[in-house]
Amino acid sequence: MKTSLILLITLLFLFSGCVYVNERGVDTNYYNTCKEYYDSMGVYHKTCDKNAVEFEDVKTGAKTIVKVTKDAITDSYNYVKQEVQ
Repeated sequence: MKTSLILLITLLFLFSGCVYVNERGVDTNYYNTCKEYYDSMGVYHKTCDKNAVEFEDVKTGAKTIVKVTKDAITDSYNYVKQEVQ
């Protein structure tokens, strides 16, 4: 317990100046590294490098966890309801 706490504090101290929160997630760069351009047909394109933690990934992961938990609770409730009857 004590060594894991020391390790956690050391890691937080080491990475405190290297990790930034930008508008798409958490990365080592303060600004997004996106390339914006128009192709020969005049269509706008924007390609961005992947962040270390994307907010969209966190959002979809949280939705999945909530759905799985809700389904598990509903299934257990239905099982108990059948046992009572």
